[in-house]
Amino acid sequence: MTKYFLSLPHDSAEEPTMEDMDPAELQEIIAAVDGFNTALQESGAFVTAGGLQPPSTATTVDYSGDSPVLTPGPFVKADEYLGGFWIIEAENDDVAIEWTKQASRALRSRIEVRALQEAPPA
Repeated sequence: MTKYFLSLPHDSAEEPTMEDMDPAELQEIIAAVDGFNTALQESGAFVTAGGLQPPSTATTVDYSGDSPVLTPGPFVKADEYLGGFWIIEAENDDVAIEWTKQASRALRSRIEVRALQEAPPA
């Protein structure tokens, strides 16, 4: 089975967190996402998932030289950033897209889906 990365983009002009949301809307979304996660788990497609803190909380580590360099904040400047993700297993792109439709509906947001690279044959 192929693993797929479902990612939740956020607008970089904002750094929304769950604390910023209307409590009633947040509870509806949490319930919908819990239902989606349960369906993934029951089908055997669930690998892992998580939400990320905003980019301003990031530290970039670069140890490509003689010693590590730590820089506060994200590595790149972008219009959007990764706010959360799922990694699922699916038989093919069509199945992964069906799961992604459900994720998008649960979160009331856009979701991007991409297959993870597989190791080349030896």
